[in-house]
Amino acid sequence: MTSSSTELAALFTRDLARLVRQLDALDDTRLWQVAPGVTNSAGNLMLHLSGNLREYVGRQLGGVPYVRNRPHEFAATDVERSAIRAELVELAAIIPGVITRMPATRWDDTFPENVLGEPLTNRQFVIHLYGHLNYHLGQIDYLRRTLTGDGALAKPTT
Repeated sequence: MTSSSTELAALFTRDLARLVRQLDALDDTRLWQVAPGVTNSAGNLMLHLSGNLREYVGRQLGGVPYVRNRPHEFAATDVERSAIRAELVELAAIIPGVITRMPATRWDDTFPENVLGEPLTNRQFVIHLYGHLNYHLGQIDYLRRTLTGDGALAKPTT
């Protein structure tokens, strides 16, 4: 384990917990609702983030069995809140664990799949995925604020 992997794992831990907090702040109706000009619901974005991270970090880097159904991530509208929550809580355990267990020698290897049209190292791709997580986390937060009229979520007290 390197200090870089520890730092990345800590950031994923923090922001996956934020994702769960966003879920907890939405009621069942608003979880699947969109606003004018918005294509994806918060629920769909949460499923997408889970599928994305499970596939690229969990399966491809960590060897965690997973079969992705990307179309379902964007088409589903009836996944129970408890199922999404369980999926996100499990994700928050898987992803940082895979990152902290990555041997230092693997970070400079080329990522197994050329997802973005150019080869990237495992380090570059995990950093990209962290940005992707935060991009959608921001969308979810803004959509939640728009739909509920609520402001920023209070920081956890723990």
